[in-house]
Amino acid sequence: MVIAGFSTVVEWYDFTLYIYVATILSRVMFGGGEGSLAAVLAGFAVSYLMRPLGALALGHYGDRHGRRRAMLLSMAVMTAAMLGCALLPTYATIGPAAGMLLLALRCVMAFAVGGEYTGVVAYLLEGAEPRRRGLITSCASAASEVGALLAVGVAAVTAWALPADILDVWGWRIPFFVGAALAGGVLLARAAMDESPEYNRQRAAGTVPANPLRYAVTHQRAGIMRGFAISALGSISYYVGITYVPAFLTSVGAVGEGAGLALSTVAAFVVIAVTPLVGALSDQIGRRPVLIGVAVLGAVLPITLFTLMASGGTWPALIGAVLLACLGGAVSAVGAVATAEQFSGEARLSGLALGVTSATAVFGGLTPLAAQMLLEASHWPAVPGAMIAVVALAILPVLWRIPETAPRAGWTAKPQPI
Repeated sequence: MVIAGFSTVVEWYDFTLYIYVATILSRVMFGGGEGSLAAVLAGFAVSYLMRPLGALALGHYGDRHGRRRAMLLSMAVMTAAMLGCALLPTYATIGPAAGMLLLALRCVMAFAVGGEYTGVVAYLLEGAEPRRRGLITSCASAASEVGALLAVGVAAVTAWALPADILDVWGWRIPFFVGAALAGGVLLARAAMDESPEYNRQRAAGTVPANPLRYAVTHQRAGIMRGFAISALGSISYYVGITYVPAFLTSVGAVGEGAGLALSTVAAFVVIAVTPLVGALSDQIGRRPVLIGVAVLGAVLPITLFTLMASGGTWPALIGAVLLACLGGAVSAVGAVATAEQFSGEARLSGLALGVTSATAVFGGLTPLAAQMLLEASHWPAVPGAMIAVVALAILPVLWRIPETAPRAGWTAKPQPI
């Protein structure tokens, strides 16, 4: 379980590194001309469309052949993609083909990440002691922030330590080699992991579905819809309430770019601290009350907090960023365990892929762009907060009727199929 949890650090290091070295890649892989940075950022957006495909393919494989084998496969693909990025020829060597190869490898990596996160969440849930599932499963969300911070740190140290000419010649490869080494280490460690006890139970009982995707659609439609709703709030709370905040602060002139990135770093530490606490809270009082609570906060707080941050000054920006990070971390913490518990062990990964990952594709990577476009069109600084509030209000009826899935003394709740 420690190995599975650490792999989320590596997963998000590899996935987010691309955006932190975007300006360097625009020069070395796209020639540095007009539109080069836009091409790099377009690759980041397009790769999100590959995540649901990876989740479906690897989720189907994991439900059919075991969580361990699926996690080995996803990490092997990620290791190969990172190593491929580190070894790519540059624009100066092969021209525009360099950028095309980079984008292709980026899509391969996103495909692997799509199956990786759902596999880790399922593995942690199924291996945890029942009354500690919230705490243990929330560690996957906390570890993703650690991975993002590690990516920032390695990219920053590399850029600081090397002269610009050396950085463009070969120094840019260092963070990718680090990522490949980390992924390769996790791959070797996973070879010694035990299979999930839930999958072993299915195999012993002969209940492993022959077609997990069909099984999920046929028997677990309610879980898919609930997982989509929970993940919609989690995704927009994270990508608009945390990831988009530095760009928002710069756009409205509240703080400079450096201060905005510093606040983003503070927010990442807040998420790491809050996530396991909320996961543990859901073990004590249940998933449903925590879900309803964070949805109510999502409907009330973000509009006020974005208005506060736009008023200008470091302290309003800090208060707003920290409180939004608390909200995003709380939704991610309870969302990880609550979505996984919506499904029986049979086809759990496929159900997560259909519900959770598809919601992330819709409410994740594209929402920062949508928030910026709405902000520029309306000139209303609270519009990003309104986006979060609309989603929170829309899913509150779903959460109000959701069955409690947290284990209680003497019984274990089961998903309620349609």
